Amino acid sequence: MEHKTEEWLSKAYDYEPPRRGQIREGVILGVEDHGFIVDVGLKREGFVPYGDVRRLGEEVSSQLKPGQEVMARVVQPQDREGNLILSLYQAQLEKDWKKAAQMLESGEVWQGIVTGCNRGGLTVKFGRLDGFVPGSHLSALNPRRHSSDQRERVFQQYVGQELPLQVIEVERGRRRLILSERLARRQVRQQQLERLLNELLEGQVCQGTVSRLCDFGAFVDLGGADGLIHISELAWRHIRHPREVVQAGDEVQVYVLRLDHRRKRIGLSLKRLQPDPWSLVDLTYFQGQLVSGVVTGVADFGAFVTLDIGVEGLVHASELADPPPDHPREVVHRGDELVLRVLRIEPSRRRIGLSLKQVSEQERAEWLEATRSENVGDAAAADDAPTADDVSFTGEPLPDSQELPVASVSVADEVAPGVFEQM
Repeated sequence: MEHKTEEWLSKAYDYEPPRRGQIREGVILGVEDHGFIVDVGLKREGFVPYGDVRRLGEEVSSQLKPGQEVMARVVQPQDREGNLILSLYQAQLEKDWKKAAQMLESGEVWQGIVTGCNRGGLTVKFGRLDGFVPGSHLSALNPRRHSSDQRERVFQQYVGQELPLQVIEVERGRRRLILSERLARRQVRQQQLERLLNELLEGQVCQGTVSRLCDFGAFVDLGGADGLIHISELAWRHIRHPREVVQAGDEVQVYVLRLDHRRKRIGLSLKRLQPDPWSLVDLTYFQGQLVSGVVTGVADFGAFVTLDIGVEGLVHASELADPPPDHPREVVHRGDELVLRVLRIEPSRRRIGLSLKQVSEQERAEWLEATRSENVGDAAAADDAPTADDVSFTGEPLPDSQELPVASVSVADEVAPGVFEQM
């Protein structure tokens, strides 16, 4: 008898009375008119009102039955009638808050559906919690470009969409759950970038879409992450802005130029998939030849002109007019189409020296007339013009009138050293 008394006292001493807010595992014992009877391992059964069960939603509440294990939160340890009042709904909320805190710590990205919006941002369901995405954490919203009315229209477009989201703030006491779509997309792109860095090989050719342009190049989406085509790798010719070659949304084939694992960057090239026009210069042009080109830039020392195969030559200021102008802009402007004489060709140094003043008015008129005839199908007029093939096969020297004046070359070299290396 003494042993049984000690055992009873031990159990009574170990008994932990229910506390408000406590989460306990339980089993549904039965269903009554006004709710569920649940055993949560205490000295008495707990009661879950039907109103609480209905908050779980029809899909969940319809599946509850005797013998099913559940999580319950103690709402009242003892009401006026001595009943232990429990909540299945609040237990679920507590579980969602704990999960949100874990995701805040891990930085995990998850997919959420936008259920609504207000003037400040979007509402998203996180389990049974309402999360909030501020407008400042939406990648498609730019506070500098969008007015308050435009912001609301942007928010409305998100409703019903599924977005990648990241938990950035959890305050259980204030029922505050803040999410970010902008940071989630950034993290996803970083993960995609890591994948591409491991999958791609330098020298590989792949397909992509131009995602955006900037002054120094074009970004290309390779499938969830961007590589960069530097402006110097967009074309063999000199360009002032990437929009001269590509536009956002263009589908392009690109050459993988370099993979920088340390800095997490993918360098791409567009021009490496095209023949280098400088390799064709010797076959296309010769000293003394008349050519046409478009002025692509004007500097203090002369004008840059792009020829038909895509190489860029220089008309030094001293070769623009006689006497030379105070500034090249007095004679030529960007976009002008000129008839020029080839003075010097240096493919290894990627240089072509050109002259405007050494083309007579008669030569210019004849060239333009021949060009007009060629455009309307009169090929006979074009046959009279000398070609690079004619010169290379006959080996005949050029007439004296087409020889390069030594003074013109030396002035260009002295006034504009290194200009062509910048191209």
